Amino acid sequence: MTTDSLAETAPTPKAAPVRAGERIAALDVLRGFAVLGILVMNVQSYSMITAAYFNPTANEKGAGIGFAVWLLSHVFFDTKFMSIFSTLFGAGMALMAERAAARNASATGVHYRRQFWLLVLGLAHAHLIWYGDILVPYALCGFILYSLRNLKPTKLLIAGFAMTAVTPLIFLFTAWSMQYWPPEVIEAMKPGWAPTAAAAQAEIATYRSGWLTQMPLRIGAALSLETFVFLIVFLWRSGGLMLVGMGLYKLGVLSARRSSGFYRRMAFAGFGLGMPIVIAGVVYNTHHDFAFEHSQFQGQTFNYVGSLGVFLGYVGLVMLAVQQGWLPGLQRRLTAAGRMAFTNYISQSVICTLIFYGHGLGLYERVDRLGQLGIVLAIWALQLVWSPWWLARFRFGPLEWLWRSLTYMKFQPMAVRAPA
Repeated sequence: MTTDSLAETAPTPKAAPVRAGERIAALDVLRGFAVLGILVMNVQSYSMITAAYFNPTANEKGAGIGFAVWLLSHVFFDTKFMSIFSTLFGAGMALMAERAAARNASATGVHYRRQFWLLVLGLAHAHLIWYGDILVPYALCGFILYSLRNLKPTKLLIAGFAMTAVTPLIFLFTAWSMQYWPPEVIEAMKPGWAPTAAAAQAEIATYRSGWLTQMPLRIGAALSLETFVFLIVFLWRSGGLMLVGMGLYKLGVLSARRSSGFYRRMAFAGFGLGMPIVIAGVVYNTHHDFAFEHSQFQGQTFNYVGSLGVFLGYVGLVMLAVQQGWLPGLQRRLTAAGRMAFTNYISQSVICTLIFYGHGLGLYERVDRLGQLGIVLAIWALQLVWSPWWLARFRFGPLEWLWRSLTYMKFQPMAVRAPA
């Protein structure tokens, strides 16, 4: 038998799940940091009318201490942790392709199965539990952008940041064009930013009612995010940052392999450039009393742009913490929370909807912003305790196991082997 015939008959290597020993600790710590941080913003969507997520004056909870809590969450959390998640998702695509190539295997089939099942699970999350799901946009972006994974890091960074520029251009053009809109069009759009008392009460009554009664409102909101909002925001923001994540991973930035000086400069530049823009947006919006004509589009652009710097500052700070071994106990818990990020993300939705929606405690619009923050801290504590407890007994989180089993079309081993 010739060498050529041996090559023809040899089995094609298959992509395989990442084993525990192959994991990059820095990525897991950053992922755990992100999954906890994103709850600070999501809890506002679980607990209050939709408009209050963007507009603190949309209900009475934005006054006094409530405004201080909104300010804290807006400056330090709004869009920043979602950006870290998007970046990590792109890094994960590059990592999976790189490890498959090292085994002389192709990750393409696995990737598209992985995205398909993420889409299915995301749709279930969005339509059955909570409309604010981010998994569907991630799955769609993953389908679209995977073919760019082999670009050089510099090209990925340029293309990624260029994509993120599309949404603010849309916002600013829309804001400029409003001077030419018929007054009745502007009036028709205002309730989405500042709903009437009747509209707010109708939304509150729906989410305080039973699960089936909530369905039409939840499905309508989810479909809007999955279509119109995806095309003007998520495709460009999340998709662009996925490309940035691929580039940063290839440069060793997300695996804590750069110098400590690099990460210090990254954190200093990210916070130094991003925070002033975010704060300028707060000043602009408060000066205009969060009026629709000023804050719906151009007012949101400040945080959109500034958050690109702030999230990079967070990445630099977390990578530096990993390098320097700061707070090792917390890092171990964040690592576990990051390894179970899918499970923790969905469990946050389950816990919070049971607290706030009518099929649970029915506390929708009954908890002020400070109380919401207390609930966030309680869930953080719970997930930082339960994640390492679970992973001491099982190889994957429950949803990570399900996703992997569906992706690789076979049940993955779950129990941790006892030491010999």
